[in-house]
Amino acid sequence: MPIFRYKGYGKDGKEVSGSITADSQKAARERLKSDNVLPTEIEADEARGGNAGLFSFRRSIGLPELALLTRRLSTLISASMPLFEAVATLMEQERPGEMRSVLSRVKERLSEGKGLAAALADESHLFSESYISMVAAGEASGALDLVLERLADFLEGQEAVRSKVTSALAYPILMAIVGGGVMLFLLTFVIPKITGVFADNKAALPLITIILLKVSTLVRKGWWLIAALAVAAIYTYRRLMKQEQFRLKRDTFLLKVPGLGALLQKLILARFAKILGLLLTSGVPVIKAMEITAEAVVNRAYKRFLGEAKLDLIEGGKLSATLSKSLLFPPLLIHMVGIGEQSGTMEKMLEKAGSAFEKEFDTSTTRFMALLEPLLVLAMGLSVGFVVIAVLLPIFQLNQLVK
Repeated sequence: MPIFRYKGYGKDGKEVSGSITADSQKAARERLKSDNVLPTEIEADEARGGNAGLFSFRRSIGLPELALLTRRLSTLISASMPLFEAVATLMEQERPGEMRSVLSRVKERLSEGKGLAAALADESHLFSESYISMVAAGEASGALDLVLERLADFLEGQEAVRSKVTSALAYPILMAIVGGGVMLFLLTFVIPKITGVFADNKAALPLITIILLKVSTLVRKGWWLIAALAVAAIYTYRRLMKQEQFRLKRDTFLLKVPGLGALLQKLILARFAKILGLLLTSGVPVIKAMEITAEAVVNRAYKRFLGEAKLDLIEGGKLSATLSKSLLFPPLLIHMVGIGEQSGTMEKMLEKAGSAFEKEFDTSTTRFMALLEPLLVLAMGLSVGFVVIAVLLPIFQLNQLVK
């Protein structure tokens, strides 16, 4: 959602300024008037984007910093420090930068009498709806410190998963780049120098050599065509990504890709179970929790089904029965949710299920990467071997002719 910066006068006649999220400038003006603020200037803040995920944050503030801030605030509140003083203390400890600016604006809103959730809501480029909803539930239940501690644990867990995925992908990506660079060097510089040897030879060249020469010529003389096709493909893909139907088809296809689909499904299920369990534990109503979880689960196939599942819950249905209608959710998760509904411990069962799927994801990732690395080495060896054989076969034929 767009963010607008405003200046104006409050109901006490004092000048006020800040940021607000709204669908349009007109909607922002109406919202300010409902808050007893007379705006004099409203302009879009182009430097700040809208919500983009579970716990959205600008590039200048990473997930570890947000987790650390959340844990520090939880610690100060649990030590019986007033909320305003806790935020002011955290602001004073921060170096000049984006985080300090955010805390300064939050402190100003708290001084105006707003609650923490309302103060964070105007910083939607940092704190998503799920974060704010849990904070609001914590304030309402009087257990804000415990909710913030759970949030910090969750954020740290998400960062740990992200780090594992990044580390696992680093080596294969490096291998692909090195292998591609080697092949490009051979096709661009090495092969053209060897083709002169074959030019004077009127004997028929092996098919493998002809293929190599054609590819080399295409890379050297048709690079502009390859680049143009790549740019066109990227442009077309981005245009298609703006269509919800295409994104749904893409996400559904990814779930069916052998190997990758199973990994992706485990990661989505872990995220679904942990977020829903955390929201329910924090006191967020189940319908609202399902709405937030549906938005947090990025995959469109899951998001569409969860939107339909919310309607079943509104009509009085059980979550386990609703989830059993789709093949997207395995029997293990459905069974654990059913046990939680019967025993009244669904929050704990969801958290356990999330942890179980996370462990399965870690194990599957380790196995997948252990298999992928030798396959990449084999692919590089076959590619280089193809070039070597394609070059040596005509040379062998020339030797036979000379003899």
